[in-house]
Order: sequence, then C-alpha cells, then structure tokens
Amino acid sequence: MGVEECSAGATRHILLTGGSSGIGFQAAILLLQAGHRLTLPCRDANTAAALRQRLGGRIETPICDLADLSSIKRCAESLLAEGEPIDTLVLNAGLQYSGGGEPRWSAQGFELTIAVNHLGHQALLQQLLPLLMRGTAPRLVVTASEVHDPTTAGGKVGLPAGLGDLAGLRQGPGALLLDGSGSFNAEKAYKDSKLCNLLMAREAERRLREQGAPLPVLAWSPGLVIPRSKGGFFRYSRSHNPVAQALFALVARDLLRLTETPQRAGTLLAGLASTATPQPSGFQYWSNRVLGPGRLRFEASQPSGEACSDTLALQLWDLSAQIGIG
Repeated sequence: MGVEECSAGATRHILLTGGSSGIGFQAAILLLQAGHRLTLPCRDANTAAALRQRLGGRIETPICDLADLSSIKRCAESLLAEGEPIDTLVLNAGLQYSGGGEPRWSAQGFELTIAVNHLGHQALLQQLLPLLMRGTAPRLVVTASEVHDPTTAGGKVGLPAGLGDLAGLRQGPGALLLDGSGSFNAEKAYKDSKLCNLLMAREAERRLREQGAPLPVLAWSPGLVIPRSKGGFFRYSRSHNPVAQALFALVARDLLRLTETPQRAGTLLAGLASTATPQPSGFQYWSNRVLGPGRLRFEASQPSGEACSDTLALQLWDLSAQIGIG
C-alpha cells in the first residue's frame, strides 16, 4: 500500500484535524515538505497563529473547536462558501484525560471525550462531504486506536470499550458514558470514543457506497505513542496523575520498548493521507501492532466484533447526526 511515504506525484488538498500537536503535527510537516496543500482547523485563534508560525508554508487554519458544534458549523459553512474541493479528509484530533475523576463537558453539555473524538468529527464529516466528494480520488482517513478492542493488550487494561444500547447517547447532554452507566470513567470514555470512530468510518463508507459514490475509508491505530516532551496527546492525562504517567512512560517506552515515536506515527498518517498508490474503495483498518521490544508492524487488521456491528453503526450514526446537525 505504500502508506509510509508521502506522495511524490500530484499534490493533494488535505484537511487534517489535530494538526497543531502530536502525530498530526508530525504528519503536517511531512505533507508540507511533499508539496501538499493543507487546511488545519484549530480550536482558537491563538492555536492557529502559533501553528502558522511553526509551519509557515501554504496552510489554512480555520477556527474549529471540536468541543462546540456551533463552531464546527461556522467552520464548515465558511469552507463550503469558499468551495475548494478536499482530496483527503483526515479526522485525527483526539482527547484523553485518563485519571480524571470528574467528567468535563462540551459547549452543548456532552462529555468532552465523546464530544471531541466522535460527535464533533461526525458533524464535521457530514457537513464537509460535498467538498470531499468533489475532490480528486477522494479518501477519508480516521485515527482510531486498538484500545477499542477488549481483546488487545491496551483494550484489556481497565474497563473495556462497549456502547451497550447507546442509552447515554439517547439521553443526550449530561450522560456520563455512552452506554448509560451511572458512574464516570475517563479511560472507558476514551475507549468508547475510539470504538465510535470505527463504527462511524464503516457507516460512512457504507452510505457512500450505497449512494453510488464509493471511496476509500481508512481507519488506523498508531499504536502507543508517548513523546518525551510535556505536550502531545497525554498532556491532559499527565496533569491528573503525573507520577503514574511518568512511571508508565518509563516502563512502556524505555524499558519494554512497546511504543511508537511521534515522528514514525506521523509518517504513517502522512502516508495514509497522501500515498500515490491507488486505493481500492471500501473500508480498511490498519493497526501498528507490537511484535516485540522495539518491533512494530503496520498491517491490515480486523476491528473488534462490536466495531463490525452494522446495526450499531447505523444507530450510532443516526443518533449522532441528530445531535450534530439537527
């Protein structure tokens, strides 16, 4: 598939969420170097200004706070008015605050992990689909995680992912977890959001195919990425439990060598977004699997059984659409 190299051929217009930090930022560097045109939505003006200063180049940084559906709508309306086709839409931004004892809330009153990682991304996807379908060889890339699967090493730690009958989503604002649980668990909320990412990706592919507009939908798991800097994906979790997070990083990254570097994960993401190799239409899931200390392999994989439920995917899409659009 050639997913580890940016395209050296035709340039693409790539819209990438989460481009201001972590693997998204690393991917953005590579994509710019390869000559692609980037639109990198940012949650506020300060983040956008800082990103433009760091990257330079030909980038657009519209304001789009994934924790606020109104902000997403304004961003989408502005992009639609400009009318520039999107060749690759990358839904990559992610939030985790494991260790937090109390839920945090979005502007519309949804638990923040679910709001940012799933509801915001589906709303953005649905509203930008007209631009994506006008793109050249369009494709959708969704950053998921192996923790969505309770049988994987990461999925086995703590409470497993599981959406039940979506009672929490049916409840609407104020629900602690999507399955309707009466107690909050930040780690489970993250796992559930990654399960939602896969279900959303599968349902988006099915709907487009049945509408006669099939395209490649690539969901992927970057593996466990723990940077040595204080920023990145784990910055919120680190603030809740710095000692435990430091110990976890020491063991997983430095002793057992089970982690991926942000640079390598960014390379994988850039390849998925831009590789010149023709992509077959349909859904694919790629996972960066640990083979042993310091050894990982990026390969096509099978999502969890729950992630493969067509019924659950349809229900999740419809309920999320009612929240995000209507």
